[in-house]
Amino acid sequence: MTSSCCGPSATPPADIDIDDLAALCKAIGHPARLQLLRHLIRHGDCYFGSLADVLPLAPSTISKHVSILKDAGLIEGSSDVQRVCYCVRPARLAQLKAMVGAL
Repeated sequence: MTSSCCGPSATPPADIDIDDLAALCKAIGHPARLQLLRHLIRHGDCYFGSLADVLPLAPSTISKHVSILKDAGLIEGSSDVQRVCYCVRPARLAQLKAMVGAL
């Protein structure tokens, strides 16, 4: 008779959209995007500075990372004539945390 160190397997709750969770995980699956997200979370309401000052990457590379975070709904940006405001979408971040916590 063999014994298993694993208990009965649990299935994720049915209310989790696995495809949405996978897309969110993919969006935060790069160190640069995690650093950008963390910077925006720490900054608070709206970050008007250049995100190129946050990471030692080319502006075009940072722009691509920002686009991926925006497409996932984790951040948003609005612009006026001279600057862009970037901020975290707290509800979407809370949704990600809840989905991961429910696994």
